[in-house]
Amino acid sequence: MSFGETPITIIGNLTADPEIKFTNSGAALARFTVASTPRTFDKDSGQWRDGTSTFFRCAAWRSLAEHVADSLTKGCRVVVSGRIRQHDWQTPEGENRSMLAVEVDEIGASLRFTTVTINGKRPATAAGASDDAWVTAGAPASQKTAEEPPF
Repeated sequence: MSFGETPITIIGNLTADPEIKFTNSGAALARFTVASTPRTFDKDSGQWRDGTSTFFRCAAWRSLAEHVADSLTKGCRVVVSGRIRQHDWQTPEGENRSMLAVEVDEIGASLRFTTVTINGKRPATAAGASDDAWVTAGAPASQKTAEEPPF
């Protein structure tokens, strides 16, 4: 993460199946929306009450995008960690528009209300590379492009 970026963690449910697209350079992009709805317990009625939902537009890139598209579907409860990005554009009519979106760094299924089975395999390590899963020597060059999500 760079200095000045705004980190965010969201817990919520996917509102639809993730959409996957590929850029001209072949990079995968998964776009999806996460709805986060607070719940509070009303002691007077003895019931749970849903608050107002907040919807977060999210984008995941490259292998993460492909894993999201292959693993998650509408309704899945997820934990998303990423950075808030502002996207500005102009409509064909010349009106300026802006929106906030989350560029996803990590995403996983929430285990609060369900169980999951991990069936994926870790990628093979390069010759001479450490087998230590916690070694973070940096992202491969293929993951260091500066493309922005086209919202």
